[in-house]
Formats: sequence, C-alpha cells, structure tokens
Amino acid sequence: MKISTVKDNTKLTVSVSGKIDTATAPELESFIADNIDGITELILDLAEVEYVSSAGLRALLQAQKDMNKQGSMKIINISVSVKEIFDMIGFSRIFTIE
Repeated sequence: MKISTVKDNTKLTVSVSGKIDTATAPELESFIADNIDGITELILDLAEVEYVSSAGLRALLQAQKDMNKQGSMKIINISVSVKEIFDMIGFSRIFTIE
C-alpha cells in the first residue's frame, strides 16, 4: 500500500494505492488519525485500491467516525469491485461515495 496526500487549508486528500488489508489497514488508520487535526474535509481517493478487507473497512469506518466529529469525509474514484463490497455490507449508505 502507498499513501500520498494533498493538503489545502482544512481540506485533506489522501490517495491510497494497493490493497487495504490486515497488513496495511493499521498503517492507513494511524496515518489518517495523525493527519486530520484541523481538517474539516477529508477526501479518500481509492482509484488505485484493488482490494479492501474487513480490516480495511474498519479503518475506513474509523476515519468516518473521526471526521463526523469535526467535518465531513467522502470517498472518490472507487473501483467497481470495491464498490460491490461496500454495497453488499451496507457501507454505501454510511459513506459519501462519488
């Protein structure tokens, strides 16, 4: 997994590539938690994510919970296969997906 960011005042875009699984989800969760102080808009760009495990879903859910306290979060550029996972477990209703 690779993470890159673009910050514009209180807006943070986090681009992730690779797999978000048991091995990488803790890194993503920690990265987001460490970088959202003062952020009111978090955008997760998952264009290059090919797979999200249950651990990855948990990391994304934690990011959503954290951002609910201070602003908003949206997920962009989600692949069809990852979107199908979100749809099956009901996460499409929890997250803002564009």
